[in-house]
Amino acid sequence: MPRICDYEGSRYRTDFWEGQNRTYEDRTERAAMRKLLPSQGKRLIEIGAGFGRLADLYQGYHQVVLLDYARTQLEQARDLLGHDDRFIYVVADVYKLPFVDDVFDAVTMVRVMHHLVEVPMALQELHRIIAPTGTAVIEHASKSHLKAIIRWLLRRQPWSPFDPTPTEFVDLNFNFHPAWMRQQFELAGFCIQKTRALSYYRLDLLKRLLPTPLLVTLDEWTQPTGNWWQLAPSLFLQARVDKPESSPSDEFFRCPICESPELVRLGLKSGDTSLTCQGCQRRWSYSGGIYDFKTPL
Repeated sequence: MPRICDYEGSRYRTDFWEGQNRTYEDRTERAAMRKLLPSQGKRLIEIGAGFGRLADLYQGYHQVVLLDYARTQLEQARDLLGHDDRFIYVVADVYKLPFVDDVFDAVTMVRVMHHLVEVPMALQELHRIIAPTGTAVIEHASKSHLKAIIRWLLRRQPWSPFDPTPTEFVDLNFNFHPAWMRQQFELAGFCIQKTRALSYYRLDLLKRLLPTPLLVTLDEWTQPTGNWWQLAPSLFLQARVDKPESSPSDEFFRCPICESPELVRLGLKSGDTSLTCQGCQRRWSYSGGIYDFKTPL
């Protein structure tokens, strides 16, 4: 299996977001999501939901799955969001998602793609779980942004922003060329509808000199330029799937190992809330309100 970036036990919420002068980034991402994501639907999943930073954007959905590879991140999300029955917390691997086909109206994935070694494999899984009429809103880091071009022209960085191949600039941190990424979406069966370019003004100097609301407003004005050129460091893509209509399934989860949708709770009388796969007999934990499909019991 591909290498995986694991945030288990990390202080991502406090070390990266809260109190770290990232209000501009948070607000611009929210602005893009509001423009690209349908405001309501039946069922949505956020891949790499972390501590639930964006969960309040999903108020119009009847059921919301917050998925992450790190259980500790979902524990923070659960504590942040309280006892809202709309939310389902799932620990799982993006390359082996524990859901049946065509089950989600919407898929979101923000600040995750740059950690993925096998983008085609991940996109194939996202395509599999999204309904034929569904929408995906996915963010990725761009290697051909304006600052990277300037640095390369000044010979201050070794990799070319015009090279279409992904660049791993730090272990498990990738920048992607927009043309390469569009090709991967198309190969996976997605049709990109819109592109928004974010964080043109992500400079410490500008953050110090200009008020955050002004920077966010400026960013919102320039985000639509992503439909014509991609010179910003972060790109949000709205994509539809290209696949035939299917009959809705009564099942929801499936075993990530053998892919059987027959997962049952056999030990409820004894207090065992785990799910047992009837195909391979593996057991998957459910405790503290969190399903764990990363490692069987």
